[in-house]
Amino acid sequence: MRERQAELLLFQEPVSYATAWALQSRVHHERVGEARPDTVLILEHLPVYTLGRSTKPSDWGGDPAPLQAEGAEVHHVNRGGSVTYHGPGQVIIYPVLRLTQYARGVKQYVQQLEDVIIGGLQDHGIEGQRREKTPGVWVTAPHDAKIASIGIRVDRGVTMHGIALNVQMDLSPFGRITPCGLSNCRVTSMAEVLGRPVSVADVKRDLALRLGALLGIDWLPPLLNRET
Repeated sequence: MRERQAELLLFQEPVSYATAWALQSRVHHERVGEARPDTVLILEHLPVYTLGRSTKPSDWGGDPAPLQAEGAEVHHVNRGGSVTYHGPGQVIIYPVLRLTQYARGVKQYVQQLEDVIIGGLQDHGIEGQRREKTPGVWVTAPHDAKIASIGIRVDRGVTMHGIALNVQMDLSPFGRITPCGLSNCRVTSMAEVLGRPVSVADVKRDLALRLGALLGIDWLPPLLNRET
């Protein structure tokens, strides 16, 4: 595959959703206008619930106050999908890419993102799998549960939003919502599946390498020197 240059913004500390959204929006605007190269943000969020375009009031209770009382923000967002939770210990990847340079369409692009997660899980001895008509990645051992969510948007040919992989995080906030609008959906993390701690920093770097390899991206500047 031909190598393409893209910028990687890799954050070490959790970022508020509002800050990350402002950055992602600016990067997207610049990419649409050909003022910057394809760019990928990899980060963690401070506690936040995001409500996608298909969210129903029953998926999250319809009142932000109880969720905010637990110390989390609540944001309505323009990605597909329903409600989910983001917090420290969960790796977020926001690719801002000219879609036609990487995939024939949205379906193939979503499958590529799933492949990145499935491959990253395999590196840690975890078997992840996709499910028809349910974007994201699941595990079946030690129990059936969702370990990664995907919600994207393509605006003027450029992608937004992306992947959330639960690495080592507090999973209890998921119990306050219907994750992804799926009833009886159990959520897990890499640390829970493995029964041991997992380095979030290592997962960020590993997924960046996998995403670059799968999409034929040569990170600019090199990944070794890129931490924000």
